[in-house]
This record gives sequence, structure tokens and C-alpha cells, in this order.
Amino acid sequence: MFRKILIANRGEIALRVILACKELGIKTVAVHSTADVDALHVKFADEDVCIGPPASRDSYLNISAVLSAAEITGAEAGASRLRLPLRRMRTLPRSAARSD
Repeated sequence: MFRKILIANRGEIALRVILACKELGIKTVAVHSTADVDALHVKFADEDVCIGPPASRDSYLNISAVLSAAEITGAEAGASRLRLPLRRMRTLPRSAARSD
């Protein structure tokens, strides 16, 4: 089982993932934009990382920022709207990892 999961969602979805992880004893990392610094999913997570400004394309949809957050926190898996395991995302060609 994973020991730490990065959550690249926000709102109710992120809270549900965090609560499920807590029940399973899995540590959580919430990524957030500068606009979401006080959001509930950030407060409930074990760790948090700011990944950019308020625009989703510059934060939540910025795959490089999400992967960097996973790497610096040691997250082994991720929950995101992209539905890709972190290890698969790391192997994507650079052109596929762009979030234009």
C-alpha cells in the first residue's frame, strides 16, 4: 500500500480522498494555488505545497508543478483529474506533459 498520496484536486473531491486516506493510515499532500491557501482540503491534508497562481492552467493543470510537488514531498501516488499514476506521468514524453 502507498504511504503518501498527492492530491491534485480541490473542494469536495479532495476532502473525500483525504478522509479516505486518513481512514487507511495514508499520509496526504494537498497541492493548491495561491487563491486556495485557506481551503479546507489544504487544512485537512498532512502536508501542502503551493503550485502556482490562481488560474488553473498555471497551477492545478501544470503537470510539471504537480510532479515537482510529488517529488519534493516523496508522494508515491496521486489523485488527480488526469487519472494517471505518478510513475506513469514521470515517463510521459515532455510534449505530452505540457499543459497548454
